[in-house]
Amino acid sequence: MKGACLKFYMHENLQHRHILAYEWLLEQARKIGIHGGSALRAIAGYGRHGILHEDHFFELAGDLPVMVEFVVSDEEAERLLALIQTEKLPLFYVRTPVEYGILNGEAHD
Repeated sequence: MKGACLKFYMHENLQHRHILAYEWLLEQARKIGIHGGSALRAIAGYGRHGILHEDHFFELAGDLPVMVEFVVSDEEAERLLALIQTEKLPLFYVRTPVEYGILNGEAHD
């Protein structure tokens, strides 16, 4: 199948509606019917402000980059992006065309 890979980047401690933004994003994606997503914590990274955050600094706990990734149909991608736009959640994202599927059997949750 053809679709999109959506990746969202945020600080680990970013909150939206009083919960962590990556948790909110995963929950909202599930509610609109997206079948899977993953939040991955970085060991180091920097963003548009050029500030390097690394895992080995105790004082930066909670301020590391998190990437939330979904592989979805184009329609699902549009629904998720529209939701984030409506919520006015300021997230950097990357949308890449992908081909995806399941090899050797049925999908399992």
